[in-house]
Amino acid sequence: MAQSVMWKELTAADLRAKAEAGAVVLMPVGSMEQHGPHLPVGVDTFLSEGLCRAAGEALAVEMAVVVAPTLWCGMAEHHMAYGGTFTLDIPTYRAVLGCLLKSLERHGFKRVLIVNGHGGNIAALAAFLPDFAREIPGLALRVTTPYEPAQQAIAPILEDQERVHHACEVETSMMMVVAPDTVRRDKLAQAHGPPHWTPQPAGTARYVSFREATASGVIGDARRANAQKGEKLVAAISDAIVAIVRDARTWG
Repeated sequence: MAQSVMWKELTAADLRAKAEAGAVVLMPVGSMEQHGPHLPVGVDTFLSEGLCRAAGEALAVEMAVVVAPTLWCGMAEHHMAYGGTFTLDIPTYRAVLGCLLKSLERHGFKRVLIVNGHGGNIAALAAFLPDFAREIPGLALRVTTPYEPAQQAIAPILEDQERVHHACEVETSMMMVVAPDTVRRDKLAQAHGPPHWTPQPAGTARYVSFREATASGVIGDARRANAQKGEKLVAAISDAIVAIVRDARTWG
């Protein structure tokens, strides 16, 4: 039986050997926030870990790789109005993530790809990179939100969307594969909202609660979701992660 790629399933000796072999670490980061009437609050955490597992298993046949434990809490203030949501503030998120990365460096790992499953984390993760590069020089640290590099593969799979929204055709289809027992199929008829989150006026910014955009908590239409789409989406997005790791230009 092949060895697991999941950090949480390995022994300390296994992980020392991974570090000595120069393993790439995939670090899933997600969120714990409302996802409409039909999906559990852990969607972004389920999906980021599931995608990393799929990518890690594909990569393991050619290189040493390990999937770190998932950081399940992120930046989700905009979902707090619905209940069911945890959020961190910027200093806490930076501190927690920094501690995890420093642990990896102390154990001898050299390359880390943070795989982000939540749109609300994108700006914070980008802002942290310069500081982490200075503070943790032993790590080649990269960040991806893999829905973006997979965009061209995602679009033809979908009916009503071209990209990922929230608790939508994409996320619901993937949850039907990654954690099918958590999907409330009896609530799918209610699981729709505006086709996109209306952008703010150009050149200005203010805090906007998600509640202002959608009463249901959904952006997009989950009624279009099915497991067949989910299997194709998981494959396309995990392939994008694999391609990033394989590309020597990623690591510079």
